[in-house]
Amino acid sequence: MRRRRFVSGTLGALSGIALGPAAVRAAASAPRTQGWQAVPAPGSTPPAQLRRIAAAGPRLAWAVGEEAVGGSSPSRALAMVWNGTAWSKTDVSSPAYEGRLIDVAGVCADAAWSVGQPVGSASPLLRWDGTTWREAAFPGKGEPDVRLSAVAVGADRRVWVTGTRGGSNRLLHRDGKRWRWLDPLPAPGVNLYRVVLRTPEEVWVCGDRASGGGWVGFVARWNGSWTVLPSFLGLRQTIADVHAVAADDVWVVGNEFGVGGPPGRPGNPILRHWDGTAWSEVDAGFTLGSLSSIAGDAQGRPAWISAWNHQDQTRSTYLRHDAGTWTIVRGPVGPAPAPYVNDLARTPGTSAFWSCGMTRAAPYPPTEAYTERFDA
Repeated sequence: MRRRRFVSGTLGALSGIALGPAAVRAAASAPRTQGWQAVPAPGSTPPAQLRRIAAAGPRLAWAVGEEAVGGSSPSRALAMVWNGTAWSKTDVSSPAYEGRLIDVAGVCADAAWSVGQPVGSASPLLRWDGTTWREAAFPGKGEPDVRLSAVAVGADRRVWVTGTRGGSNRLLHRDGKRWRWLDPLPAPGVNLYRVVLRTPEEVWVCGDRASGGGWVGFVARWNGSWTVLPSFLGLRQTIADVHAVAADDVWVVGNEFGVGGPPGRPGNPILRHWDGTAWSEVDAGFTLGSLSSIAGDAQGRPAWISAWNHQDQTRSTYLRHDAGTWTIVRGPVGPAPAPYVNDLARTPGTSAFWSCGMTRAAPYPPTEAYTERFDA
């Protein structure tokens, strides 16, 4: 059974307390934007949100999600493109598909891909044609048990998609000429939400796995065969994103709901590090909320985390990695009253980053699509 998909948002202001190496410390002075600025993403039909973002360079980026959520008709796929000056909404009416786009990845104008939330027997895989998104063929398309969930594209333009076929989680790989499904993931009851490349031959996936009456965080690596990392202690966990510096230097972010609590209670953030032997827990600096995405710098080191602090939603907030320590950084003031950030992506060839989400913490009117950009 597929559980509610993980989303996240903004963080809160914290006191200036250093929590130690590889931990989080809050800014000792008043909150600073440190380069994060709101960038208009016009044209969405409220309520709307952008779930994933990817950049090929300073003049080309994509963001996808959904619009017209919760109305009498199903929500519609929402896709935007950045041309170096502004975001514009792109047409996605050509796929015979109603739903939302749940992931996007791309490295150039003719190597960008998106996947849509499965609806009925359709689990769409879309390819950017330079102007809009169009459905692409792949082995198993239209089969009732085939479901796609995430996509990544390497600098070599090879494509990696997480999905299920034949009752098992697998990677669907395109080597530039053809698609093929790789060996099944040797773990039952798994939902995968991200696929991330460390090298052209090393792929990481994350999500959650059924455990007892709940679920626990899940992380695995593919480098010709599968290696499943040990599970975490806890209950009702989801790992939303993974960043691997090396096989023995892996960061994950996510959310844990634990046991009990009033209806609607926010979860607790997960920030953990794998040293090749064991997981260590890192204090996120707040207790109610979540962490949604982690992005690395040009050297592959961890750089930024997007998050949501339930106790202070007045600005977007990030965790920035600096000299072995995670530091709270607040986003800009307005125009969003309570921005909710879902994803982060580095702009290749620069020190800039994008984030995306929505203008409020819930997809109800008048919530609209929202992006921010960090320029060092």
